[in-house]
Amino acid sequence: MIDPESDPDPAGPYGAAARARLVEEPPKRSGRTAFERDRARVLHSAALRRLAGKTQVVVAGESDFPRTRLTHSLEVAQIGRELGQAVGCDPDVVEVACLAHDLGHPPFGHNGEDALDEVAQPCGGFEGNAQTLRVVSRLEAKTFAPVDGPLHGRSAGLNLTRASLDAVAKYPWPRRPDRRKYGAYAEDEPVLAWVRADAPADRPCLEAQVMDWADDIAYSVHDVEDALHAGHVTLETLRSRQERADVAELAVRWYLPDADPAAIEMALTDLQTQPWWPRGYDGTRSALAGLKNLTSQLIGRFCAAAQDATRDRYGERRLARYDADLVVPERTRLECAALKAVAAVYVMEREGASDLYERQQQLLQELVHALLLGGPGVLSPELRGDFHAATDDAGRLRVVVDQVASLTDASAVALHRRLGAG
Repeated sequence: MIDPESDPDPAGPYGAAARARLVEEPPKRSGRTAFERDRARVLHSAALRRLAGKTQVVVAGESDFPRTRLTHSLEVAQIGRELGQAVGCDPDVVEVACLAHDLGHPPFGHNGEDALDEVAQPCGGFEGNAQTLRVVSRLEAKTFAPVDGPLHGRSAGLNLTRASLDAVAKYPWPRRPDRRKYGAYAEDEPVLAWVRADAPADRPCLEAQVMDWADDIAYSVHDVEDALHAGHVTLETLRSRQERADVAELAVRWYLPDADPAAIEMALTDLQTQPWWPRGYDGTRSALAGLKNLTSQLIGRFCAAAQDATRDRYGERRLARYDADLVVPERTRLECAALKAVAAVYVMEREGASDLYERQQQLLQELVHALLLGGPGVLSPELRGDFHAATDDAGRLRVVVDQVASLTDASAVALHRRLGAG
């Protein structure tokens, strides 16, 4: 189970144990590290391609400008790779985590996640991060284990290295009654246990922390850009003290429950005083350039703050895996939460959004029930064997949920229509 490629420091954080795979595989050509191979596997995966048709915040396909889950993931990867490299992480490990972090998300964004979690309670619920582990370690078609091995001939998914799987694990624990987020369903706990062998309990590795912060940065900055471009909010609106107060209140409710709303409002106000904050936006080329400069400045600001604070605590030595934690200053977290809340207030909670979300949730839940009634014949060919192999209703439900979670927004609607699920 050890990747045969050499490593300059076999006893270091990226040594033999970090390069181990669930199923041993020889390299196909020389000159690539184990982690470069991991990156290529995620980039070429069907699950990554499908993110092009999944909602980020603005509905996928609504126009040519807003992000999808795919473009968001590519942007997270660019941010995370550079930040991780700056503090000493292997950049390919961080990029793998960033590219893979949303692979388990279903159609219709977090709204779809809530719908599937409700309907999947009989088989243990649904969680996007746990589904991501399932995708990369089981559902993607790449590598099969030997019949006489510990996986008993089943798919090992992309068969990523331990270090890359660990970096994907933002919540490195199985489902628990006291935690809303988790990283593995009961069926996938053995894989998570293998990934986390000798790791500190419940502590994400540094690469996972970099991925998580890169995700927050991209989410907060780019979703505001999309909201401004789509006309859901204007820069003039955000100059209203009452509007900023509403944003701060939601930021506390959704993102930073222990924060002071006044501090978040002040953070947003201070951002608006920066020389690079645009005075207005009218869609012209010069306005688009100003908006792009805003996103660049914010990304640089948030990355530099974390990099500097982490170096201040740990010095200039190379940091990786469990050598350190990423340090993000409180003020920076307040600014990031304020921007995330702008998109939440003016896009996710805009007029008419609740009716749309209700229809989307109903569609996905009806689709699950229709697929269960239709049996394996209505499932994708790669999932029919899993359905036949399931030994109880909970196991069959999990396979159907795997099917629905893999769909794009458009294919979910089309399959619902074809099955007459409504």
